[in-house]
Amino acid sequence: MIPMTLGEIARICDGSVHGDPDRVVEGEAYLDNRRPVPRGLFVALRGTHSDGHDHTPGAHAVLGSRPTEAPTVVVADPVVALGALARHVVREVRPRVIALTGSHGETGTKDYLAALLPGALATAGNLNNELGVPLTCLRLRPDTSRLVLEMGARGVGQLSWLTSIARPDIAAVLNVGSAHIGRFGSAQLIGQAKGELVEALPADGLAVLNADDPRVMGMAWRTLAPVRTFGRRGEVSWRRVSLDDLDRPSFELGFRDEWHPVTLRRSGEHQIRNAAAAAAMALAAGESLPDVASRLSEVGPTPHRLQPREGADGLLVLDDTYNSNPDAALAALACLDAIGRRRSGRTVAVLGEMRELGPHSVSSHRHVGALARVFGVDVVVAVGAGAAEVAAESGGVHLADRDAALGWLRGELRPDDVVLVKGSRAASLDLLVEGLLDGVVPSARRVIARG
Repeated sequence: MIPMTLGEIARICDGSVHGDPDRVVEGEAYLDNRRPVPRGLFVALRGTHSDGHDHTPGAHAVLGSRPTEAPTVVVADPVVALGALARHVVREVRPRVIALTGSHGETGTKDYLAALLPGALATAGNLNNELGVPLTCLRLRPDTSRLVLEMGARGVGQLSWLTSIARPDIAAVLNVGSAHIGRFGSAQLIGQAKGELVEALPADGLAVLNADDPRVMGMAWRTLAPVRTFGRRGEVSWRRVSLDDLDRPSFELGFRDEWHPVTLRRSGEHQIRNAAAAAAMALAAGESLPDVASRLSEVGPTPHRLQPREGADGLLVLDDTYNSNPDAALAALACLDAIGRRRSGRTVAVLGEMRELGPHSVSSHRHVGALARVFGVDVVVAVGAGAAEVAAESGGVHLADRDAALGWLRGELRPDDVVLVKGSRAASLDLLVEGLLDGVVPSARRVIARG
C-alpha cells in the first residue's frame, strides 16, 4: 500500500484514531489475523461466529468499528471504509484499470491476462467481491501502471459499487450463465448486473464483449465507449484447432488479419475462448499480438481447475474442485469425454453439489445428470444430498458424502480410468482427489505439466 498515517486513513474513511495518529501503514491490508502483515492494516470484521476485534494482538494497525489493543481507525462500517480507502489509493496512483466479469471462466481468464501484462497488479485467486476488490487495490504501489481486477456480481448493483472504487478503462464481459442464479432469480437479472461493468466505462474506454453470447453483445448499447469483440465471430478469434491427449488446445490466434500460433497448457477446448478474451484485453492495453501469443503458451495449469493429476500406476484424475455450476460442468464433461476417447479405460465423473442455485437447484442438477448421460460417461458418482438428481438423471450412483464416495471409488476404480472430480468449493472435493491419489500410490502422485 502507498504509505499513509492512521490520521490520514481516518480522514479518508471518516473515522477517528484510537492510538498514535502518526503511525505509518505501508504494508498490505488483510483480513486473516493468523497471518499479520508487517506494517500492514488489519481489517477487523464481525462475523457470525467470531469478531476480528478480539484478535488484534500482533497487528501493526487496525481498521475496525471499535477500539482495540492495537492503534485503530474506528469507523461506522469497516467494509464501507475499506472501499473508501481503496478508492483513494486508486485515484492517487492512477493505474490503467482493466476489469472483467462473467458467470464462469473469469478467474482463469484473469490469470491469463495477468500473464500477458508484465508488471501489472492482479486480483489474487478469486478475491472479486466487496472485500477482495478493495484489498487488491490497496496492494497498489506508487509505480504500478496497470491494475487487473476480477469483479464478481452476486446481486444487481454490486458491480456499480465495485466500479465506483476502481473505474475501469477497459471492461470485459465474458458470458452470462447460470452461476449464482439462485441469488438473482433469472438469467436476465444476471445480465443486467454484469452489464453494470460496461456502464462504468468512460467514453474513451473500451468494452470487450463475447461475440458468441447474445446477452453479452446486447450490452453494447449500455456504454458510450467503443466495443471490441472476441469469439468465433469476434475481432479477436482463432482457427486451426488441434487437441493433445490431455485435451490441451493448439490453435492460431488472430486479430486484424494477423495470425500467430498458441499452444495452451490447460485442458479443455473452452480454454481457447478464455485465452482469446484475455488476448483482446491485452491488445487493448497496448500489447502486441506476437507477444500475447507467446505468453499465452507459457501459462501453466491453475490448481483445482481441470488440473490433470496422475498416480504412478496410471490413474488420471481431472481435479476441477474449485467450483461448479451447470455451464462449467458442461465444459468439464466435454473435456472428460475428449480425454477418455484417447485412453483405453473408462470415463468416471464424480459430481458434487452445486451451490447458490436457489429454486433452480433441482433442475440444474438434473441437467448436469442429463449431460453426463449424453456424453456417455461410463460411471457417474453423485456426492451429497443436493446431487441426488444427478444420479437419478444419469443412472449413476448416489453417495451421501465425500468419505462414502472415496471408499466406493477406491473399490471400483481401475488404473487406466480417467476420473473427473467436480463440485462447488464448499463440498471440499479437493480432499477426495487427494484421497484417490494417496489411495493408489501414497507418495508417487504428480501434477502433469507440459515438458
